[in-house]
Amino acid sequence: MKSASTGLRRGRVLRVATLAVTASLLLVSCGNRVDDAGGGDAAAAESCVDTSGDSIKVGFVNSLSGTMAISEQTVHDSLQLAAKQINDDGGVLGKQLDIVSEDGASEPTVFAEKAGKLIGDDCVAAMFGGWTSSSRKAMLPIVEGSGSLLFYPVQYEGLESSPNIFYTGATTNQQIVPALDYLAEQGVESLHLVGSDYVFPRTANRIITQYAEAHDIEITGEDYAPLGHTDFSTITNKVRQADADAVFNTLNGDSNVAFFKEYRNAGLSPDDMPVMSVSIAEEEVEGIGARNLEGQLTAWNYYQTVETPENEQFVEAFRDEYGDQRVTSDPMEAAYTSLFLWKEMVEQADSFATEDIRAAAGGVTFDAPEGTVTVDGDNQHIAKTSRIGEIGDDGLIHTVWDSGEPIEPDPYLRGYDWADDLSDG
Repeated sequence: MKSASTGLRRGRVLRVATLAVTASLLLVSCGNRVDDAGGGDAAAAESCVDTSGDSIKVGFVNSLSGTMAISEQTVHDSLQLAAKQINDDGGVLGKQLDIVSEDGASEPTVFAEKAGKLIGDDCVAAMFGGWTSSSRKAMLPIVEGSGSLLFYPVQYEGLESSPNIFYTGATTNQQIVPALDYLAEQGVESLHLVGSDYVFPRTANRIITQYAEAHDIEITGEDYAPLGHTDFSTITNKVRQADADAVFNTLNGDSNVAFFKEYRNAGLSPDDMPVMSVSIAEEEVEGIGARNLEGQLTAWNYYQTVETPENEQFVEAFRDEYGDQRVTSDPMEAAYTSLFLWKEMVEQADSFATEDIRAAAGGVTFDAPEGTVTVDGDNQHIAKTSRIGEIGDDGLIHTVWDSGEPIEPDPYLRGYDWADDLSDG
């Protein structure tokens, strides 16, 4: 067991490291690629994780306030459900999970600060959370510098892998590329791009533009709004005037509420110009209103309506815990799955140590609500089934296409000739 002075000393070291990371976040959030080897330059700090008792600490870091709370509160709820189920089933290596929760407050610098606290002061064995790519990139040097683990549950733009992060949401070839393939198969020949102004949408749209060039699809325009932006009259007018066959939407958080209400008010409809969204799930549908979204398209790996025995149990358990009115969604399911994958890795390794877990991770599987998922030990992403959904008048998303089997993760798009200059590195 580590002494109290060791834990306090390590906490001070990580707080200093966090301040340094915060100062460099403008560089980090520009979308710089993390090399496959990862690892950063900083030497890993001595771990203060205490494995001597009958419990083990894990950290949840989600935005419980700010513009992303509409999405991230739900992820926090599903993580709590997974922890409760694991504890009720005997814990991990016989130890009960002791949860320490922190609010990332929709700000990357706060995520970095809270990650440093969870690792250095609370001595958690692993962290689970983050939503925006900016929040993930803010935490990345903290977990690499400390030799800790982060399980990130949300689809993202790819072009990254870190030895200290497990990515349990979709990477690009499991969400964005299948969405583009689907639109192309439906005869779409022109796209207008709308997104929030940060890492994920800008990088995703760079990938979409290269795909479009290779598939003779015209990009009629590319518009961005700050996170939390609520006035979409100008952007909607641009979308209407562009008269594209479809819109590809990478807005995040409560900006989607304002965008789709303005979209409908402008007389635009999915019959005339459908919107393919990659960050709207069931919880956001409820916030935006089904009447504003009926008929619109989404690309994810999980919907509440997925028909698997594991999903039936998941939805029932979630409603039992939080109320019959609550819905489940892809990021919630990926977060829920992440805790069980960590449990499987720990028990496979018979250890809570990062290096032992990484060595044991490859090939670890879990029968998740979305279907069976498998960890790729090389890039620490997971194989996932891709699904295109249509939003119904019931507020749920119904699958209109799926890949039939899990797609192996290819975060650098090395398997696609049109992405050659993206996947270098």
